[in-house]
Amino acid sequence: MPLYALDDRLWFPPVADAQEDGLLAIGGDLGVKRLLLAYELGIFPWFEGDVPLWWSPDPRFVLFPHHLKISKSMKQLLKRNAFGFTINTAFHDVISQCKKIYRPGQDGTWITTEVVQAYKKLHELGFAHSAEAWQNGQLAGGLYGIKLGKVFFGESMFSLVSNASKYAFISLVQQLTAEGIQLIDCQVYTEHLESLGATMIPRSSFTALLREYIGEPG
Repeated sequence: MPLYALDDRLWFPPVADAQEDGLLAIGGDLGVKRLLLAYELGIFPWFEGDVPLWWSPDPRFVLFPHHLKISKSMKQLLKRNAFGFTINTAFHDVISQCKKIYRPGQDGTWITTEVVQAYKKLHELGFAHSAEAWQNGQLAGGLYGIKLGKVFFGESMFSLVSNASKYAFISLVQQLTAEGIQLIDCQVYTEHLESLGATMIPRSSFTALLREYIGEPG
């Protein structure tokens, strides 16, 4: 499959043209319109160096909210409110922590300064959201992502205290379920999210669900 180079025009190639690893295109910008179009099409940005890389892996790792698994130990933490939970009270701090957190097997971070600024803009416009777990008044863990229609696209999470990110994630999924969210995009496989109920589905099924829950792209 060809690797597409994006220019200033607002477009993306068909996701079916992605490489075997999911890489679809390179270049372009992180403007609001391009980012929103990408998510509507089932594409997300990841950086290597200073150039945006655009991905649409097949299969896609997702969580259907009603399939959320909560372990006995997490149920106990939730029952006794082990952490404080908030939404959208510390977006900048959450994305900054996600940028700094060490991840085994990764050399550096894909969350560049350009990414931080782009998603802060999306937050200001009401598209990007953060979820926070607090302990003793300090930010202990959290995550952020994009909400469009009935879909939440998870981007990154971090934890400074054991179970904090899991607590924030479970609490957020419960809140999103109450709001009518039907699908949570987890992008690529992690054992952590699989333990919470995430599963692989074909990319074609994923994009069909996006059209159903968001509408036609653009």
